[in-house]
Parts: sequence; C-alpha cells; structure tokens
Amino acid sequence: MTKVILGKKVGMTQIFNDEGDVIPVTVVEAGPCSVVQKKIEEVDGYNAVQFGFEDIKEQRINKPLKGHFEKHGVEPKKYIQEIRINEDEGYEVGEVIKADVFGNGDKVDVTGTSKGKGFSGTIKRWNFSLGPKTHGSRNYRLPGAIGAGSDPARVFKGQKMAGHMGREKVTIQNLEVVKVDPEKNILAIKGAVPGPKKGLLLIKETVKG
Repeated sequence: MTKVILGKKVGMTQIFNDEGDVIPVTVVEAGPCSVVQKKIEEVDGYNAVQFGFEDIKEQRINKPLKGHFEKHGVEPKKYIQEIRINEDEGYEVGEVIKADVFGNGDKVDVTGTSKGKGFSGTIKRWNFSLGPKTHGSRNYRLPGAIGAGSDPARVFKGQKMAGHMGREKVTIQNLEVVKVDPEKNILAIKGAVPGPKKGLLLIKETVKG
C-alpha cells in the first residue's frame, strides 16, 4: 500500500540526533485523514482514493458536498484531495489514516503551494542580469528587447517576462522523516517544504527506482 497523507505545515525548528548533530526540520500536522471515496477503473476509468482532512462544521459546506459526505458515511472535511493509486491498494471508504503510517527514516515527496510573491520583474522572477550602470545608462532592471526581428516579427509564446511570481504547485522529493509523534499526529521532516505556515501539504512515500 502506498503511504500517503494530507497535512498542514506548522513551522520549522531543529532537533538533535543521537550523535548530537543539529537537524533542521519542518513540523507537519499530518492527519488524521478519512478515505471519503474510492474510485476503480471498471466504474470511473481509473484507480484513485479521495482523502478528506480537517473537520469542518456541517453548515460551512454546500449541499452537493454535504450529500457527498453523507453518501459515503464520512464526517464533513475542510480539504478534499484525490490521489491516484494502484488497483491492488488496500484503502477502504471510512478508513482513517494517521501520522503513524510513516516511520522514522522513511523517504517522502512533499507537495504544496509555494508562497506568493506578487508582481515581480524579470531579474527577480527569472534571474536576468542587471543592465550596465555606467555612461548614463538607465536600464538597470529593464528586460531588453523581446521581439524576434522582421521574421517572424512576433513575440514567441513562453517569453520570460515580468509577472506574477510564486503560488505554484511545488514538490520537494526524497525528504527524510526524522521523527513521528502518533499521539499528536506530528511528522518532523528534514529540511524545508513548500508553502507558508498552515499551508496544505500532500506527503507521499517516495517511489524507489
């Protein structure tokens, strides 16, 4: 069974290992998650499970979602996310997944939404070089020409320009689970993970090979 869970970023801290070395870790509130729905290839065309995370008051969800939860006998959840699985995975509707699905030393891929940085110029967004600062030049941070001459006389799609930076789906792979606290549903993951504090994270076992 593929180990996977939804969680919320708490923040960063550091812990000491048995040798006395300092390890920077991200603390994640992982689960408990409920299996809201299970999809199979014969009916839906693919195999997947739908996870629900974090309880929410019934009056805070709309009627379609309310009916969806009632149909599968699961308490309403604030976040719902679908994860593809193999056909022989052992998930069942109503099953509760907790942080202890992972153990110390497990390798995981963490997916989250990166911090938004607003409208940014080409130097900050794409690491363009600064313009010349001598001989009266004023184009320190200008992007320069963007056209392609008389032929084809247009700007190519995907041209790197100023624009909205951040708030993108980011996955950090092969991070190590340093510590698991099953009572508090806490995972301590070595290193940094995407997103701000309280940001939603998908933590999935790293596929070997």
